[in-house]
Amino acid sequence: MNIEEKAFQLILHGGDGRSYAMEAMTLARQQKFEEAKQKIQLSKEAINEAHHIQTELITAEAGGQQSEVSLLMVHAQDHLMNAMTVREMAEEIIYLHEVLAKQTSTRGSV
Repeated sequence: MNIEEKAFQLILHGGDGRSYAMEAMTLARQQKFEEAKQKIQLSKEAINEAHHIQTELITAEAGGQQSEVSLLMVHAQDHLMNAMTVREMAEEIIYLHEVLAKQTSTRGSV
């Protein structure tokens, strides 16, 4: 796989990871917490795929293989970092939705 293909793989997997995390937040808003957690797991898996590619690139560069910095690779790295941030925020938002749902159900039954 050449460097452009690796960049596109980062974009693909990072985009999938971000999309799954966004879907998870929507499910949490609907109080579908188990489904939301499943989407978070899919997000983690997609992001891990991208992270493996990123690690491979970093390892190669650390081993002396110089890589050309391109706008495409910068864009790919941006996609991955954005996906990681969105997933982390989604996990927190899902947690908050669960807490609010429990508080609401507790107050409603009193």
